[in-house]
Amino acid sequence: MLTVVATSPRVAPGLLSREAWRALEAADTVLAPVGHAQLPALGQAGIRVVDPGQGAELTRSLAEAAGSDGSVVWLPEAGVDVTGLVAELGEGGGRARVVAGSADLPGARLIDLVQTMDRLRVECPWDARQTHASLAPHLLEEPYEALDALESGDQQALCEELGDVLLQVVFHARMAAERDDGTGYTIDDVADGIVAKLKRRHPHVFGDVTVSGADEVKRNWDEIKREEKKAQAERRAGAGAAQVPPSALDGVPFGQPALALAAQLQRRAARAGVPEELARRCRAR
Repeated sequence: MLTVVATSPRVAPGLLSREAWRALEAADTVLAPVGHAQLPALGQAGIRVVDPGQGAELTRSLAEAAGSDGSVVWLPEAGVDVTGLVAELGEGGGRARVVAGSADLPGARLIDLVQTMDRLRVECPWDARQTHASLAPHLLEEPYEALDALESGDQQALCEELGDVLLQVVFHARMAAERDDGTGYTIDDVADGIVAKLKRRHPHVFGDVTVSGADEVKRNWDEIKREEKKAQAERRAGAGAAQVPPSALDGVPFGQPALALAAQLQRRAARAGVPEELARRCRAR
C-alpha cells in the first residue's frame, strides 16, 4: 500500500496534518528525494528516509510500493501531479492513496511572487537596473490596461492584467527594501500598512461601531480619513515642519488626466458641502 503525502512548499516544514504524521510514523518505509524540505523534520522525529531515485527508477519504486502488503509513504517534490500518478498506479492493479500533509492558505501564492521578484532583481540585468523613476510610467499604464480588460468583459484578461498591477507593487517594494538610508521598507510593511488602515476605517467590522448601511460606512470612512490627515499634519508640525491647515483637496493627485481630476474634485466638493445644484451647473458648462 502506497500513501502519498502531498505538502506545500509555502508551509513551514514539519507543520503537517495529524493524518500525515500518523502515516509517516506507522510506515514500514518512507520515500523522499534528497533535499526534500521535510527531511530535517523527519530526522528530528526519528523517521528514516530512503531516496526512491528519479525517472524510471522512481516509477518502479512507486509501483512496487503500491503492489506490496507493507506500508510505504512517499513525499514527492512540489509540483508533482500526485492525483494523476495515483490514478495510474490504481489502473495497474496497485493500491495508493493521497493524504494532505499541508495545504496553502488563501494568498499563499503571493510568497512565490515575492521570491520570484527577489531572484529577478539579482539575476536579470533589466530588472536589476530599474528604479522607482524608471518604473513610474508602468504605475499609470498597468491600471489603465486592467480597466480596459474590465470594460471588455474578458475576465481572464482582467485576471492577467491585475497580475501586472500587482507586480508593480512588489517591484517597488523590493527596490525600497534595498535601501539602507532609513527610508526603506519591505512588501510586508506595505501589507501591514494597508491592513492597519482597513481595520481603522472599518470599525463596524473590527470594532464595536454599528452602522445602518453603506452610506453610513462611507461617512465614517471620510471622517476617519480626515482625522488621520489631521494627525499626520500635527506629527509633521511636531517634527519641525510648518503646520498647514487641512484642506478638502488633501490627497488629490493633480497629475492625473483632466477628466479624472475634474470628477474627483467634484466628489470632494460634494463631500465638503457644496450644493448639488452648483455642481450640476459646473458640469453643464
